[in-house]
Amino acid sequence: MKEIALLGATASGKTGLAIEIAKEVDANILSLDSLSIYKEVDIVSAKPTLEERDGIKHFGIDELYLDESFSVVTFFDMYKKAKEISLKEGKHLIIVGGTSFYLKSMIEGLSVKLLVSDATKVKIAKELLDLDLAYLKIKELDFKYADKISASDSYRIEKWYEIYYESGKIATEYFAQNEKKAVISDIPIFDISVQREELREKISKRTTLMIKNGLIDEIFYLEKKYSRTPSPMGAIGIKETLAYLDGKIDKKKLHELITIHTGQLAKRQETFNKSQFTDRIKLLKDDLRKKIKSIF
Repeated sequence: MKEIALLGATASGKTGLAIEIAKEVDANILSLDSLSIYKEVDIVSAKPTLEERDGIKHFGIDELYLDESFSVVTFFDMYKKAKEISLKEGKHLIIVGGTSFYLKSMIEGLSVKLLVSDATKVKIAKELLDLDLAYLKIKELDFKYADKISASDSYRIEKWYEIYYESGKIATEYFAQNEKKAVISDIPIFDISVQREELREKISKRTTLMIKNGLIDEIFYLEKKYSRTPSPMGAIGIKETLAYLDGKIDKKKLHELITIHTGQLAKRQETFNKSQFTDRIKLLKDDLRKKIKSIF
């Protein structure tokens, strides 16, 4: 069994390419997408339809309802399930999607998260009233940690005190005893390259198709069933449609805003992939297809 990861900006064509390759090399697919994981969120997530999946088994799609909680740990469990089933079936596994933070977390692992009590939060709030003094205390007790942060880094200072009060250990000692546990290693990472203008055009066309296929009705239904409370209701495509339903913008502006915000997301995704996966192989679609197929 072989595993690969296929990354790329939203609307770059990575999903279609993954399905095409999966059919040829006999592989299952694990989706790396923070919206496709939800049932009933179909059009706005641009998840592949059953027809488009063409019989290829997908994991990470339609796993939860919108009001169910989801975290990176949930994704870890889905990956383990996808790998176990793929091994039993004698198939390869292709991990594909735009939320590549999940892949980064799988490779690096996650630290054990401490539960912070209300009493501890009160103590920390008092410590943070004088940030300079709070930093000096860290420097005195844990100079290695202090040397890695600035005296004005309130977030990391707060995290140090959470560890100190809840575990009774300084952060350096705590991290040494609770090393991150990776769930995947040595996976070839591929990144689909698309020219900037071409990607803008793809995003615009996809937005047009989403609206034509019933985006507004889908968001109306989701709001009625789940309200606007679940965090995914603030996702791109959903928040703009809610503004349309509120009468704040017209349909032309709806298309414009979704296109702009999706383009901004694509840029952030490209920046993240470039900075976090330095060994990735980035090629245009046709060249990438040949490169990926050559390793199976």
